[in-house]
Amino acid sequence: MTAVASSVRPSSSTRTLTVAYAGGERGHGPLTMGQANMIRCILRDEPVQINIHDVWPAPPGTTVDAAIDALRCLAVRHDALRTTFPRSPGTTHREQEVAAEGSFTVTVTDHTDFTGEPAQYAEQVAQDARAERFHLDRDFPLRITLLGFDGALRFVALAASHAATDGSALAVLREEWLALLAGDPLPPVSAFTPLGLAAEEATPTGRRKSEESLRYWERVLRTGPQAMFAEPRAVGSESVQRRLTLRSLRGGRALARTAERTGALPSTVLLSAWCVLVAHRAGQTSCVAAVPTSNRFATRLARSVTTLSQDALLFLDVQVPSFDALLRKAWGAGLNAYRHSQFDSLALWEMIGSVTSERGSHFARDVVFNDISSLSATFAPVVAQRTQAPDLELDWGPEQVLPTRLLSFVHTIAPLLHLSLWTDAQLFPSAEAEGFLTGLVQLLEASAEADVPLDALTGITGVRPATRPAGWHRVDGCWVSPSAVADGLAAALGGLPVHVAAQAADSTDTSAHDPDSRTLTAFIASGDAPLTPAQAHSALMRTLSGNPGRLAPQRYVIVQDPPARTDLTSAWLSRNILMEGTGRDRTM
Repeated sequence: MTAVASSVRPSSSTRTLTVAYAGGERGHGPLTMGQANMIRCILRDEPVQINIHDVWPAPPGTTVDAAIDALRCLAVRHDALRTTFPRSPGTTHREQEVAAEGSFTVTVTDHTDFTGEPAQYAEQVAQDARAERFHLDRDFPLRITLLGFDGALRFVALAASHAATDGSALAVLREEWLALLAGDPLPPVSAFTPLGLAAEEATPTGRRKSEESLRYWERVLRTGPQAMFAEPRAVGSESVQRRLTLRSLRGGRALARTAERTGALPSTVLLSAWCVLVAHRAGQTSCVAAVPTSNRFATRLARSVTTLSQDALLFLDVQVPSFDALLRKAWGAGLNAYRHSQFDSLALWEMIGSVTSERGSHFARDVVFNDISSLSATFAPVVAQRTQAPDLELDWGPEQVLPTRLLSFVHTIAPLLHLSLWTDAQLFPSAEAEGFLTGLVQLLEASAEADVPLDALTGITGVRPATRPAGWHRVDGCWVSPSAVADGLAAALGGLPVHVAAQAADSTDTSAHDPDSRTLTAFIASGDAPLTPAQAHSALMRTLSGNPGRLAPQRYVIVQDPPARTDLTSAWLSRNILMEGTGRDRTM
């Protein structure tokens, strides 16, 4: 992560206050599906990756006491802020406890002689606070710093536990904190509490929804691309990514005009434009994207302060002639994703493991699209005050480590299109990232005037599809490099000679999802070492993460000695076959 340069470090005074609260209701019960999912991630991932953060600008004249009083009210108002997750040693987390009273700490810092940009500094303080792990069994889920400059409180910088909140929940908290400071009364909480949501999920209807969601996810995982970005530059599972922010009145106007011309919802127009441009850049025939905030489509979920961090998994086939035709498909595809975003996360991961082993794939959560524009206009990155919104402006911000290739937050869509983008710099150098967002605005402007042929996207947007070297093929709906598969398998087997052949798929093979699809056969010379197809498959599967150009072969053929010409499939076929099979055996 980017550190604030020592030349702009301000002089400061710091104190830590303990804030007591009381008046909440005590409770105890099972975890929600979202809590269970995030706790699993928290125990697996580094805190800087799984904790989240936000910066709240303090209205002019806000005192430290008023800011703290408002935070205390939020703690009493929302069960999630008073919830911990106990467990006995050696057991898994299964329950949540809600306290009626307690305390939290607030760090108050006042800076003098500050020479940097306060908003950027506040963002960095919040990001830095993510580095420390939250203790699930005892910690208050917000790590709060009040930042003052020359005696005036300017920002609240906070890190949050993802077991208690998500981005949408922080949006609600920020909005209510500002309302309390303004003296506005807050309505009674009508959204689900964590315990209320857990009870709803345990009903027969809730269990049926979970089962239907698992079946939907399985269909996508079996047929969609294993990774949206499978090309030579896509390497590794995570990278340091810098935020790029778009603010554009042109984009907002074009979005509104397209919605008016087509009769589609503005949010559907933006999602369609985003997806088709992502698929175009990635060279894919469909867009598979996680849309986490879309799981708040139900009334009692929209403003629920808890973690609902379970992805709605969008699958949108972009093989249509025009943008208007895509719009007609996108609404239904989005609704299908939203309806199937409630699931037992443990059952989901078990299913993912089973499906990917059978398919020979590794599901990569490459693309994430978070549209929070309907939640609150106040939930957006802190930016310097401007007297006039720009026609089109791009601003680079701080870095963070992310396990995605393309992550976006949509903050507002009218009258200003305002979104933030984080991209894998290996795939999107600075100029390409800027060109992607500029191209998005240009696509919206073109669609505002008339229907757009999708085969004209490069000319309209300036965004070019991925280029892949000769030898890459589509295999089972995924872009694959057979030579990369061979290299990975050879390395996994300790350097044994390997040849991977790509052959035209059998026309009767229902797993071939397009006419250009190929199948892979791996030939392995095992020598005197005993080797089975199942062992070869298992070894290769362990190399797939972070290598999206690899997919396990549909068949493994094991011979004793390699032919003289190891690059010729016909030469391998002439060898005496010791064993062959799919490698997908349940037992080894």
